Amino acid sequence: MPRTIIDISIPIENDVLADPPTQKVSVTYHGHDETVGTITSFFPGLQPRDLPDGKGWAVETLHISTHNGTHVDAPWHYHPTMDNGQEAAKIDELPLEWFYQPGVKLDFRTFPDGYLVQPADIDVELARIGHVLQPLEIVLMNTRAGRRYGQDDYVHSGCGFGRAATLHLVRQGIKVVGTDGWSWDAPFIHTARRFEETGDASLIWEGHKAGREAGYCQIEKLHNLEQLPNDGFMVSCFPVKIRAASAGWTRAVAILP
Repeated sequence: MPRTIIDISIPIENDVLADPPTQKVSVTYHGHDETVGTITSFFPGLQPRDLPDGKGWAVETLHISTHNGTHVDAPWHYHPTMDNGQEAAKIDELPLEWFYQPGVKLDFRTFPDGYLVQPADIDVELARIGHVLQPLEIVLMNTRAGRRYGQDDYVHSGCGFGRAATLHLVRQGIKVVGTDGWSWDAPFIHTARRFEETGDASLIWEGHKAGREAGYCQIEKLHNLEQLPNDGFMVSCFPVKIRAASAGWTRAVAILP
């Protein structure tokens, strides 16, 4: 059966601004010429001239966080507990069926940077596209941030999803949500302004912290969501299996018939 597969992930790379400076990725590339000595060290008596064209292998070394690149956050990232008291699940403990499910795309590109999406906004968008959420569907949020990837303002761009919006989805059986923004929550620069104005610490990371009440996962730093239809596609976003980790990278893709 013919299918179209759309990559909705960002690459892990050195030169694109996808994180704050304190979380910068470093990829070191080791080429075929510089690794010859590594190969010969495994095989006593082997000379570089014995290798095809005298070449070794290409290898990369990365300095990276589990939260760089397109990744899936586990409930353990948000808080030590979930579901009102149970120990929060780590990335290697989550059901695999959560990460291969029908997808739904909600379009919030018209909302300004820092806007906090409300449950009513979600319901209006679902009504607009004529979709009724089903348990385990993967809900992807297309925000203004998607078009700012690689620009200086990417980390500060896009709307966010707070406690009310997050629980509104999770209580309908949704276990995995995603955004093309740097964070599921509103960008920190906007939350910092609200906190300065109100002194209300509950505003800080409130979308993530909703996981204390109801365990769920979120995909951050998605890309190319503009290419997707509203629904009628599958999402594959299996996280890398890192023992007891708070997140795992994913090559998220949308699969269209």
